[in-house]
Amino acid sequence: MLAACASRQVGAPVVDRTVGGTTTDSSVSGAAPVIDNTPVPPGFYRVKPGDRLYRIALENGQNYRDIARWNNIQNPDQIEVGQVLRVKPPAGDTGTPLPAPVASGSSFASNNPASVPPATATPPANASAAAAPSAVSSGELRLSWPAKGNIIGRFDDSKNKGLNIGGNAGDPVYAAGAGKVVYSGAGLRGYGNLVIIKHDATFLTAYAHNRTLLVKEGDSVTRGQKIAEMGNSDADRVMLHFEVRRDGKPVDPMKYLPPQ
Repeated sequence: MLAACASRQVGAPVVDRTVGGTTTDSSVSGAAPVIDNTPVPPGFYRVKPGDRLYRIALENGQNYRDIARWNNIQNPDQIEVGQVLRVKPPAGDTGTPLPAPVASGSSFASNNPASVPPATATPPANASAAAAPSAVSSGELRLSWPAKGNIIGRFDDSKNKGLNIGGNAGDPVYAAGAGKVVYSGAGLRGYGNLVIIKHDATFLTAYAHNRTLLVKEGDSVTRGQKIAEMGNSDADRVMLHFEVRRDGKPVDPMKYLPPQ
């Protein structure tokens, strides 16, 4: 997942301009593209067949609009195989401004004390997730539970890049932390209706397979704010697929969530 679930959605094609100087469309051309595999410097990325700017941004912990701006890309759906993209800010550019951190006292959980469970050991995989309990911190990231439901899939770096929480269609999905919405849409295959929130220069969280999205790109959100309704878009059952990304790399969400 974010290698999420099996995909049924087809994204816009990546243009391949690497064959004999002639523009081809890698989604329809039968010829295998000639790809330059020369290593690129740190902070840069070479576009591969099937890549989309949205996923490249996610996997590098960035807002796709920032990457587009750093690389003078006018259409995020039109990138080229073999193209080298800057994926880290140039000197003096900190990317999209983020909202100031919101104190834990303003969270959904603090206004709903019944949602705060007593401290316990990590529960078994079939335990029920609490609805937005008080946040904990790991480093400087403070997260609360993004949904209420049974944990039906745990983090596995090779198979599942996040946490799967079961539920019913229409169940609320909450922002796990304060930040800015850097993506809201259905453009990443395998994720369905997806919200991505950037919390600071290091951390993103992602909320996939929603039925309805309640926030738009550029919105500032607070921890515990309802951002979506659970669904089964691009999934075989109703669930929330929740990811935490540190510098673009998926990490186990359980390390950043409070005891249930």
